[in-house]
Amino acid sequence: MEDIKSILSQFHAKKSQESLKTVNDSARPPSAAPHSSEIPDMFFSEILSEFKLARIDIAVYLFLYTQVWSKPNLYRSHGIGPLNSYQGMSKELHFTQDEILHSLKALENLSLIESVRAGQYFVRKYFTESNDLKYGQDYDEFF
Repeated sequence: MEDIKSILSQFHAKKSQESLKTVNDSARPPSAAPHSSEIPDMFFSEILSEFKLARIDIAVYLFLYTQVWSKPNLYRSHGIGPLNSYQGMSKELHFTQDEILHSLKALENLSLIESVRAGQYFVRKYFTESNDLKYGQDYDEFF
């Protein structure tokens, strides 16, 4: 019969497995885990079918929406996003500045966003004024 020490030596200690996990986790870059944003389902079921937005309009709108409602933002209670540079937006979204400006104008014409000043926009939590009223969303007075 085998010696108990030789049998136990075949199994690794729990501590060494945990330390291996922390070593592997620290080697992984911090951006490896995807980020998620909460966007109401009505955007996909109602807004996209009602407004027939182009691909760039959807990208720009969701960019602004997540800035206001999904990321830390001082003006969240007002529904207003931080100041953006058009150059920064175009780099992040991979569109030209002209395409970004054209899309912003189109979104304003549809009343999905409103300009506070150049690069800063009011974005409704439930996309339209009627939906905000329906779901009881109001905004602190900013203007």
